Amino acid sequence: MAEQETGQEKTEEPTPKRIKDAREKGDVARSKELTTTVVLLAAALGLMVFGPGIALSLERILRRNLTLDRSDLFDTELMFANLNSAVIEMTWAMMALYAVIVLAAIVGPIALGGWNFSRKAIAPKFSRVNPLSGLKRMFSMKALIELLKALAKFLVVGALCVVILLLQQPDLLGMGDEPLIPAMRHGLEVLGWAFVLMCSTMILIAAVDVPFQLYDYRKKLKMTLQEVKDEMKNTEGKPEVKSRIRQLQYEMAQRRMMSEVPEADVVITNPEHYAVALKYQEGGSSSAPMLVAKGVDELALKIREVAVDNEVPILTAPPLARAIYYSTQLEDEIPEGLYVAVAQVLAYVYQLREYRARRADKPVVPTEFAIPDELKRD
Repeated sequence: MAEQETGQEKTEEPTPKRIKDAREKGDVARSKELTTTVVLLAAALGLMVFGPGIALSLERILRRNLTLDRSDLFDTELMFANLNSAVIEMTWAMMALYAVIVLAAIVGPIALGGWNFSRKAIAPKFSRVNPLSGLKRMFSMKALIELLKALAKFLVVGALCVVILLLQQPDLLGMGDEPLIPAMRHGLEVLGWAFVLMCSTMILIAAVDVPFQLYDYRKKLKMTLQEVKDEMKNTEGKPEVKSRIRQLQYEMAQRRMMSEVPEADVVITNPEHYAVALKYQEGGSSSAPMLVAKGVDELALKIREVAVDNEVPILTAPPLARAIYYSTQLEDEIPEGLYVAVAQVLAYVYQLREYRARRADKPVVPTEFAIPDELKRD
């Protein structure tokens, strides 16, 4: 429907959200042939393993119910007692086989697509009982594929049955010369192995069906490029909304940064294009000076204006300003390579404070700074 409306082909792989939504609706990859194969093989192998025990239990039941004394014929409650005993004994005898088949019936479907429980899948849908929808499904490409699969199964299983009969022909004909009990056991053994071999043919059919179901499921979930774009808009928000959010976040961060400038010890400038504000709290939690504000161009000018208004010392040191700007994030300590250079700046600032308090001579403004080559920026 979406492909017809937009005129676009479904060329994009399904997104994780598309797959998740499909699973919530109960739409997962499933192979009926795989489930049938697992259940039949489990039943066949279970019969081979538990069959002798089941046969012994059945023999005991038949002996007990077919061997009657004359007095038993006049006991009206004996029939129900024997029936109850036979049902209980056969139930226990068949319990292991039942368990194997039930386990296979659970494992088979979840082997492809995994475990998935969806309320939406069991919700009533009136489209399922719509005759027109039913006719459309009957004459669809999927129905044709299912018909071809059924014919293929019939031919493969039928051909193997013929092969098994031809291979077992000597045994089947030889049973006529055997005593009754050995012949019955021999016949059951032949039937058991024939059942196992016939069930094994389903492995070939499942080996073809499983890749097809995975391909068909993936193809069904494929998306057009427009659907991918729409999903991104719905999950991540429209670009204009995200841009506005980023702008507001930037403005908030800028205001918070500007509020830290009056508390800075010094502002180092380029002198015009870059400005960084440093703060060092001796004996505090930081062992080195911390960058509390930085900016370029207009933001750098704003930092300088705030510094001037709050009498924060401003020092022009272009190489150092650029090195700090590019190597240090906000509220992070400066790298070790800049310790010596920044120490020169802070020493100048402390001497400047003493000079302004008329307790020392006017300090010399530092002009040369030791900056490692890996931290230099042009």
